[in-house]
Amino acid sequence: MELVSIEEIRDAASRIKGAAVRTPLLKQSWASLWLKPESLQEIGAFKVRGAYNAIAALPEDQRARGVVAFSSGNHAQAVAYAAKRFGVPAVIIVPDVAPRAKVEATQALGAEVIEVPIGDQQSAALAVAEERKLAFIPPYDHRDVIAGQGTVGLEIAEDLPDADVVLVPVSGGGLASGVGTAIKALRPEAKVFGVEPELAADAAESLRAGKRIEWPVELRARTIADGLRAEPSDLTFAHLQSVLDGIITVTEDEIRAAVRTLAHRSRLITEPSGATATAAFLFHRDEFPEGKTVSVVSGGNLDPATLAEILVPSRLTR
Repeated sequence: MELVSIEEIRDAASRIKGAAVRTPLLKQSWASLWLKPESLQEIGAFKVRGAYNAIAALPEDQRARGVVAFSSGNHAQAVAYAAKRFGVPAVIIVPDVAPRAKVEATQALGAEVIEVPIGDQQSAALAVAEERKLAFIPPYDHRDVIAGQGTVGLEIAEDLPDADVVLVPVSGGGLASGVGTAIKALRPEAKVFGVEPELAADAAESLRAGKRIEWPVELRARTIADGLRAEPSDLTFAHLQSVLDGIITVTEDEIRAAVRTLAHRSRLITEPSGATATAAFLFHRDEFPEGKTVSVVSGGNLDPATLAEILVPSRLTR
């Protein structure tokens, strides 16, 4: 299987310029840690990079008919945002358990939202694509999406060329695939580690087994990190096997503690999915080498009630 190249990632960087924010690397005073805060994107998450690149790469006549996607929230907002910028229709299929804040934000961007049971999202999206002749923009299983997400890694390598470790959340694997590809091409000495919730650790098990191991959706849905409930595709798993130096799993309490730490010490509001990489830094430093470490904060979209609940101190607060 042909993997995405650094040239494709550079092409994506040119396409998304002006549509996605080039987020800064924030050096933390309390540790040898740099944060890549994708929560500062206009839609609050990294997903805008891949969605915009994929839509921009469509033939003009196909793009004009509109796009359809499925997502728990951040990809939904990204596709809706990109479609709005191009002035084309967008239909988004969301699971009926998606956070209301993400659903409402997607609707506010002008997209038509259709809610379905969590296991029916992809089939529903494909059915709408066929019925309405819309372009299907998957959340991660697409070369242009992976290349777009890879611009996160491109920026890290440019802004911190002597980085030693990059920690990146893993769900469907598009972000980790793209970031790992860029880092390995531009900073081959650096180690790239995926980070996954223990309650949705199908990628970790798959990498240990050397083949994809599927977890039932009801198991993956247990984690508070709603953006990390997907599973890798054949395409993204091939990338993960090639570019990751390992994968770290974190507990639900560790994720919550990382959200609190990022809020109190770094002044960043992050969703649980976005805090997982930092959770690995806080609680699993024995699982990766010492040195300049970058944690990708993938998003900051969460319900106010969830944020308030997480910010209540617990025994794991650092």
